[in-house]
Amino acid sequence: MKLNALLIVALTISASIAVWGIVDPQGLGAISSKIVDAQFASRGWFIMLEASGLLLVAIYLAVSPFGSIRLGPDDAKPEFSTPAWIAMLFAAGMGVGLLFYGAAEPLTHFSVLRQFENDPKAASHALFVTYLNWGFHAWAIYGIVGLVIGYFAFRRSRSLLLSAPLIDVYGEHNWTRSLGWVFDLMSIIAIAVGLAGSLAMGVFQIQTGVAGLIGLENSNGLTAFVFVAMCAAFFVPLRRDLGDGMAKLSNLAMIIALALMVFLLVFGPTSYIMNSIVSGFGRYVFNVLPAGFSTAEFFDGQVVDWFEGWTLNYMIWWLAWSPFVGIFIARISRGRTIREFLVGVIVAPTLFSVFWFGVFGTIGFSDALRGDATLLAVNAENLDATTFALLQHFPFKALTQGATILAAFLFVVTSVVSAGFTLAMIGTGGDENPSPRIRTVWGAVLGALGLAMIFVGDIGLIRSVIALSAIAFVFIVPILVVCLLRSLHKEAAK
Repeated sequence: MKLNALLIVALTISASIAVWGIVDPQGLGAISSKIVDAQFASRGWFIMLEASGLLLVAIYLAVSPFGSIRLGPDDAKPEFSTPAWIAMLFAAGMGVGLLFYGAAEPLTHFSVLRQFENDPKAASHALFVTYLNWGFHAWAIYGIVGLVIGYFAFRRSRSLLLSAPLIDVYGEHNWTRSLGWVFDLMSIIAIAVGLAGSLAMGVFQIQTGVAGLIGLENSNGLTAFVFVAMCAAFFVPLRRDLGDGMAKLSNLAMIIALALMVFLLVFGPTSYIMNSIVSGFGRYVFNVLPAGFSTAEFFDGQVVDWFEGWTLNYMIWWLAWSPFVGIFIARISRGRTIREFLVGVIVAPTLFSVFWFGVFGTIGFSDALRGDATLLAVNAENLDATTFALLQHFPFKALTQGATILAAFLFVVTSVVSAGFTLAMIGTGGDENPSPRIRTVWGAVLGALGLAMIFVGDIGLIRSVIALSAIAFVFIVPILVVCLLRSLHKEAAK
């Protein structure tokens, strides 16, 4: 196992965070929450401005002459067919977060908003906010970071590291190497902590589903069992090269999730759901740009806390995941034009999110507005249980709950394996085939970080820890965009 300064420092920081979270989880959560709250209070406006700015940059690049530039030589051809490529983008966009928040997030927004407007308007507004958090802005962040990585890797023959654009544009100097080193280090920390948060959410949701399915109490023993089972599942592929086996498991999880969504659409109030999706999508498309500049500036503390805890937190979350997702979508997009890349990466996953939250969220609203509001009560008490409580209202509930548990398990395991490879690749300076030892070490660190997040326990505090790990990307991503635009203009001038 070849060690270098970047790998040693990254492993040390990541392991230290894990130890802190295991020894003093409440301390880690409380300090992270305090720092993030202060950052949001002082720089929330900049975070929203940046997220919206990235969406506008993506639109500009897609419609400009730069859109015809290929990610690779001019004669490069895409490695994957367009349907296969889009399917892989769906896999990148699908994850345990959608299973966790499918109904929970819209219902949470609804519970807040109904205090300020009537229930039908609150439901419409809640769905809009959910679309805002998971839609074009999220995928513009992923898309722009992925485009920067892909352009410099395949067009400029650089590595897949975040340091590559800086060195390519400004040359090999001490300051570019040093700043690039920091970029790579911060990308490792953000990926590791962000992935650990998703691992914890997966454990919480799976243990709740298993407890309900087989009639067990939601105990610490069950949490330990689920966590150990996950670790055992992801350590094997980290040690061995399983070829496209992980991709097939990820696709299987996506198919299960897609089938679950279609099942709920067919067996649920279909017309009610489709009315909600169509009208909700219309409101979203025509209001998404101005809403992206909203900062809840004139509202009281309750609304500000809600805005910062959800929309601002999501924008930071997407920044935390952007190096990981960006590297993935860049690697599968060689040979595509910038226009193809941006339209595919931003539009296709957003449309899926619109349907996903439209189905799950509307079923939740139907129960709140037309039923006995049991889902609202469950959601207020335990977000982990909302999806499973929703499935209780449908036939074949044991089958659908089991499928949800399996999909969540597969999403987490395949994500950890992919993250282990990515972290090892970045830590070794861009080696696209890092040694199994380094991958296994990162698997252990991710497991320890996941355990720390489980000990933190509270989803809100976990999100604060993730946000803290990604604060630096609020400043890194604009620099990467400047590098991309400078290089594109320089190429166009030749």
